[in-house]
Amino acid sequence: MKIKDYISGDLFLWALVLALAIFSFLPVYSASSNLAYLNGGEGDTAKYIVKHFVHLVLGLSIAYAVHKIPYNWFKGLSVMLLPFVILMLIYTALQGTTMDGANASRWIRIPVIGVGFQTSTLASVVLMTYVAKYLSGIKDKVVTFKQSLWPLWFPVAFTLIWILPSNFSTTALIFLMVLILCFIGGYPWKYLLAIIGAGIVGLGLFVLTAKAFPGLLPNRVDTWASRIASFAGDGDSDSVYQVEKAKTAIANGYPFGVGPGKSSTKHFLPQSSSDFIYAIIIEEFGLFGGLVVLAVYLFFLFRVVVIANKAETIFGSLLVIGVGLPIVIQALMNMGVAVNLFPVTGQTLPLISSGGTSIWMTCMAVGIVLSVSSKRQKLRQQEDELNEEELNPLDVLSEAL
Repeated sequence: MKIKDYISGDLFLWALVLALAIFSFLPVYSASSNLAYLNGGEGDTAKYIVKHFVHLVLGLSIAYAVHKIPYNWFKGLSVMLLPFVILMLIYTALQGTTMDGANASRWIRIPVIGVGFQTSTLASVVLMTYVAKYLSGIKDKVVTFKQSLWPLWFPVAFTLIWILPSNFSTTALIFLMVLILCFIGGYPWKYLLAIIGAGIVGLGLFVLTAKAFPGLLPNRVDTWASRIASFAGDGDSDSVYQVEKAKTAIANGYPFGVGPGKSSTKHFLPQSSSDFIYAIIIEEFGLFGGLVVLAVYLFFLFRVVVIANKAETIFGSLLVIGVGLPIVIQALMNMGVAVNLFPVTGQTLPLISSGGTSIWMTCMAVGIVLSVSSKRQKLRQQEDELNEEELNPLDVLSEAL
């Protein structure tokens, strides 16, 4: 039995995911030495690479399980899960815990097993599935803004409201993806302009509220301002430090890098195994290695577009774009931060950075995309079988006689 006998869907996409996962062990193992020293492990990175291995195995298991689910089921699942996800976001905002120095309201701890979980990543996948389901239902229908306000924009707004205080970059990414998906889905652009305006007003009110009542939302707006100032080169020494160290790592890379595990900057660069892992990749594998990683994500985007284009239903096409495109955008954001094209966002590099929740939810999204491509594959196999029956040589011979 071959591996392809156990899996279905786009094999090229499977290959890309596995390539990123396997490659991730090199930079994570190297960069995690910083965490080992900081946590008193005297440089022992074994537990970090084992942890990363477990996260990847669980993630790929999620992708495998999800890709076996008929993608039409995700319509109903999104409707059922969205209220649950919103409740999780509310609980996280009120009772969240700190994970590796991350903001206190981003994470919750799963009871019994004690594993940290970032609820906004699950909310992103569920919300995009829900939006795809709604847009597929109104395709070729005339819908007014008032009619779409409650079933579409209220769930979107209520989800983003609870993510914004602790994670602006994720909020912006989800909002951008909703707009893109609505545009592709044929939602009237004039209504989208109104939504963009409402979003800007809402963000402005949030900033004013945070400034007027600093005790209500401590440090959030100040953190955003500090990151923007760092990007412009005007931040304080602490905020500029990680950006400068990332630049140093990239400068050390040259065309082919210093070699796997030989980064010198990893000991000084905060979040070197997660948010800034791309800088370590360039330092150790050079500009060539960085471009190869970028090319893999662009090939991933290409396969997402191909699968969406070949999907048998409108819902399938929108679903693939809704959950697949954010993976690529997140990767580009992470790489852009590392090379100082964007302010620091806190977005990880999908399937490469360490971190359980990010890997699991990325794999869930990949599983959904593969589920859509799997359905197309099954239909094509059925068509081939019918064509073979029609062209059976014995039947042709009997008809000729």
